[in-house]
Amino acid sequence: MFKKILFFLLLFGTQAAQAAGIKHDFIVHIGPFDASRTSFEYDLDAGHYKAQSVVQTNGFFDVIYPFTAHYLTSGRIKPGGELQTEVYKYASQTRTNRRTKELIYNSDGVPVYRLSSKNDKSKKVEITHDPKNAGTTDLQTVFAEMAKQYNETRFCDSRMEVFDGKRRFAVIFKDEGDELLSADKYSPFGGKAHKCSLYIDKLDNTGDDLLWQISSDRPIYFWILEEPSSKLPFISRIHIDSTPLGELNVYAANITVRK
Repeated sequence: MFKKILFFLLLFGTQAAQAAGIKHDFIVHIGPFDASRTSFEYDLDAGHYKAQSVVQTNGFFDVIYPFTAHYLTSGRIKPGGELQTEVYKYASQTRTNRRTKELIYNSDGVPVYRLSSKNDKSKKVEITHDPKNAGTTDLQTVFAEMAKQYNETRFCDSRMEVFDGKRRFAVIFKDEGDELLSADKYSPFGGKAHKCSLYIDKLDNTGDDLLWQISSDRPIYFWILEEPSSKLPFISRIHIDSTPLGELNVYAANITVRK
């Protein structure tokens, strides 16, 4: 569940010309549990983008299900402004399992191989070409593209299709207008925020991904503020009304801008 939330969070700061990079530190609450600490770092130049993140379970969650994961996505920014993925890597560790995943892309930004391992047993799978996947992108780059749009227009409405090497689905963003957000004990950031929502259309696919199921039935809400000195938009809060463990809330605890 954390994985898709992570990439949703992390690519929102990458398109600002004023900054070469930004780091977010987040607190994740699920139901009554202070469940996770996450950090996200982004770097951007004229022709490339890169995002790295780390997630670590916290407190009671770390006792019953210790989990650490590292994520990396990077690619090039084409002359017309389109983002094209070149590298996607993932590595995780639980109490009993180590997993890795890497997607190999061709020069058109289409994944052609999936490399994976579990407890050091490796597998390479060729990704079957399907004309229906033409024009799709990866999930991380979808959020980067939406971030680019928001930086230019301050508006969220967008729909893009994703192919993750196994499934094709649509990510739908909707603009929800402005709201006043108050700082609290979890996050020092408050003020006039722009509210957006996200849905996933499974396009008649099936699967047991928890976030996939939740966001197909109800929206994920998120609130955008601007960092005062750089005017860089960043995600301050995320909320899901209901998960199997209760509502989910993500709070930005700290923002560091690198120029």
